[in-house]
Amino acid sequence: MKATQLLHNLGQSLWLDNITRDLLNKGTLEGYIDELSVTGLTSNPTIFDQAIKNSSAYDAAIREKLTKGKSGEELFFDLAIEDLTRAADLFRPIFDQTNGVDGWVSLEVSPLLAYDTATTLAAARELHTRAARPNLFIKIPGTKEGLPAIEEAIFAGVPVNVTLLFSREHYLAAAEAYLRGIERRTDAGLNPQVGSVASVFVSRWDAAIAGKVPAELKNQLGITVANRIYKAYRDLLTSARWQRTYNAGARPQRLLWASTGTKDPTASDVLYIKALAAPFTVNTMPETTLKALADHGELGSIMAADGGNCEDVISAFTKAGINVDALATQLQDEGAKSFVKSWNDLMTVIDSKSSVLGRPAEKSEAHHEDTGH
Repeated sequence: MKATQLLHNLGQSLWLDNITRDLLNKGTLEGYIDELSVTGLTSNPTIFDQAIKNSSAYDAAIREKLTKGKSGEELFFDLAIEDLTRAADLFRPIFDQTNGVDGWVSLEVSPLLAYDTATTLAAARELHTRAARPNLFIKIPGTKEGLPAIEEAIFAGVPVNVTLLFSREHYLAAAEAYLRGIERRTDAGLNPQVGSVASVFVSRWDAAIAGKVPAELKNQLGITVANRIYKAYRDLLTSARWQRTYNAGARPQRLLWASTGTKDPTASDVLYIKALAAPFTVNTMPETTLKALADHGELGSIMAADGGNCEDVISAFTKAGINVDALATQLQDEGAKSFVKSWNDLMTVIDSKSSVLGRPAEKSEAHHEDTGH
């Protein structure tokens, strides 16, 4: 049996961290669903940037949208929603079979809105309405500025993939925002069942300290922090406050492992996949990692609900000179900046493709905004 099937049987959802029109047109995504136990999908501006830049699959659609006077951000969201609604429809039987637990796709709001709760909420609602699919998450960063928008989106009934979480504290803040939104819905007499995942980025921890710690700690920090977060997750799920929401008809926000492709060429290509095997979680992985996992026939042990020896290992990192709390702040800040850069790169690709395929595209206002980072 493939390791992908073993992981699925364990109770972890395998999602693909990629979307391209070629994946859809050639039936590749369908094949991953049927053969590799893939039950969802995530996207981001970098993925769309590469997909649009490196393929002619979008050219006809871009030409058609240019004739309607569309450009920049508006044109991009048209393309993204076309891809993601097709993907959502492929996953819809899984969504229906699991009563909305699984079978999701994700679309990110513009990171240029990060410091404006009202505009982020308006964009989230508009994108979710335009897609008109119940199994589409809107991705909102779990930064200090993003948390109020997450609460408001959940209260408004918009499913949210909270992204850019690194530490236990980041996760707990995101879970609190989600729970407040759900409790407000219950208090208002609304259905409290609004889907959400909390996406924790793992491999970036190890990339940030590569070459700065003793050999025995190499490629251990991301997994250790993930164990600490998993303990917090399991503790929350059994807390009285969360169980009151379940009693009112709500579902828990699921924990999602992101950034799980191995960045160290000397390490196992499924390092983070094997270490993060746990029921009632999601692992979203790049295509190369998914295929590598399919080639393996076994998994390691599942994660310990009590976090195992994570605190001892974190103490070892502290002794080695790594300030884990400060690094978490740095990684989230750098991640937010890289989101903005990816977005601007994507707008440049849209503009240049538009220029080649039709009339010179009007530069989108968003492309020229001061990013605030």
